[in-house]
Amino acid sequence: MSKATQHVVPHSDGWAVRKSGSDRVTEVFQTQQEAIDRARDISKNQETEMFVHGRDGRIRERDSYGNDPFPPAG
Repeated sequence: MSKATQHVVPHSDGWAVRKSGSDRVTEVFQTQQEAIDRARDISKNQETEMFVHGRDGRIRERDSYGNDPFPPAG
């Protein structure tokens, strides 16, 4: 069973962290940076990926905190 990734997404009250496949948000923050910090903590703890979406909804950044099939070189 694959672990759910964490997404930082725009929200009517600021920015939210949402688990992939869920309609409900985990938590809402005033700033995107606060949401990124929380999503990063969750992703590290669960060893999953984190996706950061821009205001337009498109993914603008991603980080992997688990078994990355393509780890960075070096």
